[in-house]
Amino acid sequence: MKTEFVLPGEIEKRSFEIIAAELKERNIKLDNKLAPVICRAIHTTADFDYAHTLVFSEGALDKLKELIKSGAAIVTDTNMALSGINKKTLAVFGCEAKCLMADETVAKLAKEQKTTRAAVSMEIAASWNKPTIFVVGNAPTALMKLYEMYQAGLYKPAFIIGVPVGFVNVVEAKEEIMETDIPYIINKGRKGGSNVAAAICNAVLYELSGRKCV
Repeated sequence: MKTEFVLPGEIEKRSFEIIAAELKERNIKLDNKLAPVICRAIHTTADFDYAHTLVFSEGALDKLKELIKSGAAIVTDTNMALSGINKKTLAVFGCEAKCLMADETVAKLAKEQKTTRAAVSMEIAASWNKPTIFVVGNAPTALMKLYEMYQAGLYKPAFIIGVPVGFVNVVEAKEEIMETDIPYIINKGRKGGSNVAAAICNAVLYELSGRKCV
């Protein structure tokens, strides 16, 4: 195997060409509408399992695009996910992304309630009088809190991108959300991460802005 010379500006394009070729070799045919998101997740992780495990509620992408175009808030469970979302493209649609994990009030409440900052962050964001897209790439407790509030009839998230990674309550938290009528994009199983969460957001943002990768 030899290295190939690729101009810096062409690396992403070449990467997606390779992904398309390997999907074909694996006899994997993606839904055309979902392909940009799935391929972006594969591009971010070099893991083709996402072609099988990334799941979408009915009409999920249309709903997510509508929310972004209407200027919905975005709340992440990590600063890493926040930093990965393309702010320049997000600003075009009047959206703002926030992460509350470093907030002193969040830390104080989490300690008092003997819970995680991620859970408290979700609770605080739920009090905002604005449609909110929750982008969870690390903490299953964030999904668990959203589910708890939904089950209690206290709050229904506008959208959930739920791709936390790990071993404790990760699979269970994702499955709980999939049992609801909350619009979602979720990666089944243990895999995920803040990078994947940001990649999913960016895939939709790029599509809305006319930037095509697949």
